[in-house]
Amino acid sequence: MISCQNVALGYGARVVVEDLSFTVDAGDYLCVVGENGAGKSTLVKTLLGLQKPLRGKISLDGITAGDIGYLPQQTQIQKDFPASVEEIVLSGCLARKKFLPFYSAEDKATSARHMELLKIKSLARRCFRELSGGQQQRVLLARALCAAKKILLLDEPIAGLDPEAAADMYKIISELNRRGTTIIMISHDVDEAVKYATHILRLGDKIFFGTSEDFRHA
Repeated sequence: MISCQNVALGYGARVVVEDLSFTVDAGDYLCVVGENGAGKSTLVKTLLGLQKPLRGKISLDGITAGDIGYLPQQTQIQKDFPASVEEIVLSGCLARKKFLPFYSAEDKATSARHMELLKIKSLARRCFRELSGGQQQRVLLARALCAAKKILLLDEPIAGLDPEAAADMYKIISELNRRGTTIIMISHDVDEAVKYATHILRLGDKIFFGTSEDFRHA
């Protein structure tokens, strides 16, 4: 689905990642790890089509940036957003609709299905800012699923959650992958990444890409 060959990433003349090569196949669960400043956020922006690689080639086989459901890191503004759970989840359909103002019956059914999957249907009328951190992440994940056709790109989805909510979120993401969703997750938690992911991409002075099993023995 994604092939990255000898890519350099950065801003202007500043290179933050050099000679990066990796692939993502359908059904993979890829965790991208690395220290702050290693280039994880730059990679996210490049995969979303928000910037181009400085050198090298990224090939998307049969997909576009619009096929990728994106769950960004939460900001305080997002946490305080004064909309209902149902409204936020439904808004994930907007990208596919080219921002037409009305939701179809299919959009509403898709939203309801993902809320049911993530066990938040009972919260549909609740205000988003009244929810716990773990509940908010479930809502935003359901929204990303509404946008995703083929891939879910998750940027530090566990950040700020208490240990119980974080463990719950890892299980949810793993279950989505078992159901056939291709996952790319940015994470700072290497131990959990290795536990759940099929493949690891470590950015930094020494780049690693391979299976989680190979990473354990690297």
